Amino acid sequence: MASVTSLFAPVESDLDLLAQNLKGLVGARHPILFAAAEHLFGAGGKRIRPAIVLLLSRAAVPGQDITPKHRRLAEITEMIHTASLVHDDVVDESSLRRGVPTVHSSFGNRIAVLAGDFLFAQSSWYLANLDNLRVVKLLSQVIMDLAEGEIQQGLNRFDSSLSIEAYLEKSYFKTASLIANSSKSVGVLSQLPEAMIDQLYDYGRHLGLAFQIVDDILDFTGSEDVLGKPAGSDLKSGNLTAPVLYALKEHPGLSTLIEREFAEVDDFQQALELVYQSSGLQRSRELAADHARQAADCLQHLPPSAARQALYDMADYVLRRIS
Repeated sequence: MASVTSLFAPVESDLDLLAQNLKGLVGARHPILFAAAEHLFGAGGKRIRPAIVLLLSRAAVPGQDITPKHRRLAEITEMIHTASLVHDDVVDESSLRRGVPTVHSSFGNRIAVLAGDFLFAQSSWYLANLDNLRVVKLLSQVIMDLAEGEIQQGLNRFDSSLSIEAYLEKSYFKTASLIANSSKSVGVLSQLPEAMIDQLYDYGRHLGLAFQIVDDILDFTGSEDVLGKPAGSDLKSGNLTAPVLYALKEHPGLSTLIEREFAEVDDFQQALELVYQSSGLQRSRELAADHARQAADCLQHLPPSAARQALYDMADYVLRRIS
């Protein structure tokens, strides 16, 4: 199976440059924030979001080099993503992320909240300096969406009446909005026709939803070594995802266990078994595959190139994580 990094071959040197620039962008004025940023940007993330921006930038106008504005867009995308992770980890009280201690477990909650705020503020400043009002609006919307997704997730804890539609909306806010709107921004910066700009947005939206659904499947099927947390962590914290929502349709008794927040001794174990016995995981796989297929369809009008091929392969890669 091709690793995600080999998918990024067409933009490998662009990603190296991005990694160097990110640390510089945060600046060394605040030693503790700089330490937090170094810690974050050095934590070996897959850099999937900026890679998509860079691949789309190359695919949109093959044969031309990526402009400084496209590069800055990729950096801003990773900054927004990283800021959201810092805040997510504080909200979720996670002690590890990618096997590395989280910012708040290394530096304390106060610094983690400030580091997340600082990264959002920095990304907004660099965004404004792109001097493209339309792109500013698209990525400002993302920052609002991230907060909206986190709020929805908090409000809907242990709510077994949650619909698949509401789950997909929250997944859009939390994951797909950033990929969709940064993809759309590539089209805007590349001055593509409106119809193609919309297709880049749809590529990012479907890919982002597939990603989130796959992550939610892995929460039940991945090993603790890979996930860095025990199976069913989302369910235990009351975050009901696609596999659980589908399982609820087949096993109404599951809602009793969820609504009482696994208060009895065997409740959680029983709930996990009901999810595994149901077709919830299979139906979630089909849902993810459907979104990955729709993402790939959105690339048809881009001219053939190595970058376009990598973007097609990205849709396959998402699904291979659960095959």
